[in-house]
Amino acid sequence: MSIPVIFKGVIDRLEDRWAVIKTEDNKEILWPAKSLPEKAAPGSMVRLTLSDLENEKEGQEALAKTMLNEILNKPAHEKN
Repeated sequence: MSIPVIFKGVIDRLEDRWAVIKTEDNKEILWPAKSLPEKAAPGSMVRLTLSDLENEKEGQEALAKTMLNEILNKPAHEKN
């Protein structure tokens, strides 16, 4: 089973047609600005998921488990 790779980051800035996303480990990822969520802007926090299509269903299940674990393990003071 292929486990998706998840990058969390912040949209640092927009350059031409690209959004520059700074990851938690301070790397920069260029992402097409037209593919950003509708309300995303510099300063918005984002999550990028990378997985192969060969095992897409398994990857979706693994992603769902990862997201549920993040939600369930979030400290009470951070829950909205």
